[in-house]
Amino acid sequence: MPDMTRAEWLRAFCAEIGAEPPSDDEADALLELAAIAAHSSERTAAPLACWVAGRTGRSPAELREIARGVSAG
Repeated sequence: MPDMTRAEWLRAFCAEIGAEPPSDDEADALLELAAIAAHSSERTAAPLACWVAGRTGRSPAELREIARGVSAG
């Protein structure tokens, strides 16, 4: 069993880097973005897509929709 929950780990990580953790809705959209990337290509696309997405300033919901479009071809 992990030492921390996802929320606990994210709060601690965000505190260390001076960032706000994602809201529940943002987290859900980002996890869906990662799932879309992982299931539409090599699994390693998921964390990289989320990293790139985080640099854009776009909302997680918008990024999720873009990922759906990319996956649909």
